[in-house]
Amino acid sequence: MKVPAKDQSLRDLPKGGELCGKVKVPGDKSISHRALLFGAIAKGKTIIEGLLPAEDPLSTAECLRSMGVKISPIEKGSIVEVDGVGLNGLQEPQDILNCGNSGTTMRLIMGLLAGQEDHHFILTGDKSLRNRPMKRVGQPLKMMGAKVSGRCNGNFAPLSISGKKLRGAVIGTPVASAQIKSAILLAALKAEGSTTVIEPARSRDHSERMLKAFGANLEVGGEMGRHITVFPGKDLKGQSIIVPGDISSAAFWLVAGSIIPGSELIIENIGLNPTRTGILDVLETMEASINIINKKDVAGEPVGDIEVFYKENLKPFKLDEEIMPRLVDEIPILSVAACFCNGTSQIKGASELRVKETDRLEVMARQLKRMGAKVDEHQDGLTIYGGHNLKGCELDSEDDHRIAMSLAIASIMATSNSTLRRSEAAAISYPDFWSDLKRLQQKN
Repeated sequence: MKVPAKDQSLRDLPKGGELCGKVKVPGDKSISHRALLFGAIAKGKTIIEGLLPAEDPLSTAECLRSMGVKISPIEKGSIVEVDGVGLNGLQEPQDILNCGNSGTTMRLIMGLLAGQEDHHFILTGDKSLRNRPMKRVGQPLKMMGAKVSGRCNGNFAPLSISGKKLRGAVIGTPVASAQIKSAILLAALKAEGSTTVIEPARSRDHSERMLKAFGANLEVGGEMGRHITVFPGKDLKGQSIIVPGDISSAAFWLVAGSIIPGSELIIENIGLNPTRTGILDVLETMEASINIINKKDVAGEPVGDIEVFYKENLKPFKLDEEIMPRLVDEIPILSVAACFCNGTSQIKGASELRVKETDRLEVMARQLKRMGAKVDEHQDGLTIYGGHNLKGCELDSEDDHRIAMSLAIASIMATSNSTLRRSEAAAISYPDFWSDLKRLQQKN
């Protein structure tokens, strides 16, 4: 009788053990994508140090290679070289462009391709990506004259893009989304006349900072920098870029260090862009023990090391739509933090999480309840009642990288051991997460 093979994706998560030491998280995912994309359409060579060698940026690189852009191999610790082809140099690919699981790849490339006149492109992705909304990008691009179509009236991939001559426009985006904004800014580089994007709230501004560094004629104005205008006509020039550590990946260690007794961590070389540091504001509200040291500026982005120490009696927090653009990716791990706060925490204005790799509100509520947490799920958020012991059990990432890592931290605080199904999902943004966790976890 054949013995069934052990489920390779079922990972043991032992309870307990403080986290101590130094850790370097992967390069910022948002900056990695943009460095590849902007480097591809610049003139000359772009040199990228610290680029995140994970699945999502690899999808972006592969799509660009399919359109004739030379990009050196992307491996951990290696410097990546991009030979730019200029704004008009992308070739029509011979095959469908596969964006994998990466919403950033698909949405930004839509903007990149919309103005590539007389070229035709088809974009697809994995099952999860094919069910994530794309009309929010396609619609504003159509206002500029783009021709974008796809399933369900253009809302879902596979998407077809026929490159057209674009015209500048003033576009108000329905949600504060760096992906929508960046797609429009990329399209604006090839439009006739200026384009202005107006956001309802300020989203992360990596595209604006980096486009300026590449030489684009771009102005940021309006209240809180919510009006971004691109004046086309200037070529982008290849740059040297150092990618800082991703604060969204650092968030797992920031929360773990705060809630796990005896923990002391230093997370090195983290990007501290003010449009991304909502997690630090929440930890301050919780009265966590956090210090920023060794601050510096690297290629227009503020960077520093973050120290975190365990602290008892953390205060609960309330989040709303105003802060959400600055910490939308950190909600899963903040849901875990809330379980260990002294009181009731509320997350509102987070309906955007329902259209991520999974419905993150539903999945986090389901998995934390399985561990014995008291959680109420609402249409746009969660209410989490702190002070209930978590128990070990069989957990499931449901193929979402941020869920996998959040549950790993929760399991350390459980009263018994857990297992995690589909733990390999962490590789989407943090390929070394499991080895870093093993190294930092000091068993009592």
